[in-house]
Amino acid sequence: MSNASSLTGHFLIAMPALGDPNFARGVTFICQHGEEGTMGLVVNRASEYKLGEVMAQMQMQCEREDVAATQVLIGGPVMTERGFVLHQPDDRRWDSTFRISDALAVTTSRDILAAMAEGKGPARALVALGYAGWGAGQLEQELRDNAWLTVEADERILFDTALEDRWNAAVALVGVDPSKLSEYAGHA
Repeated sequence: MSNASSLTGHFLIAMPALGDPNFARGVTFICQHGEEGTMGLVVNRASEYKLGEVMAQMQMQCEREDVAATQVLIGGPVMTERGFVLHQPDDRRWDSTFRISDALAVTTSRDILAAMAEGKGPARALVALGYAGWGAGQLEQELRDNAWLTVEADERILFDTALEDRWNAAVALVGVDPSKLSEYAGHA
């Protein structure tokens, strides 16, 4: 698959007719898309946890109230006990980081959370538990079935838009009025 057709760095926006409750009205940021499959993080679904609670479960101290109060997201139904930090990269190196683009990276190592707890983490980040994954060709078939809209991701939606507004904001990027989207999937 050529890079021209890669969805890395794009939003997958669930169409209203998508029946899977893991993705209903979901916005998924695609971290990696290639011939072997696709990995992404749902970015508009709150978990029941705040970051301070997750850090406490990991025996980590968090003195910063703003960090402890950060809402943790449900990143998807795969490996729900594993944490993912989607963030703007800077000159620091974390133990396990995948660079998505010049503007975004995802880190899965504990050191980034420790830095965040001390107020020394990335300037802009979101934390998710679990991820969304598709096997080779699976997402492409779902796209043919009109389950998703795709659009290049906008960092303002990731970091500045309220969770409950992200789906509408992402749909607006496509240039579609959300109220005009059908609840029924089909082909013209």
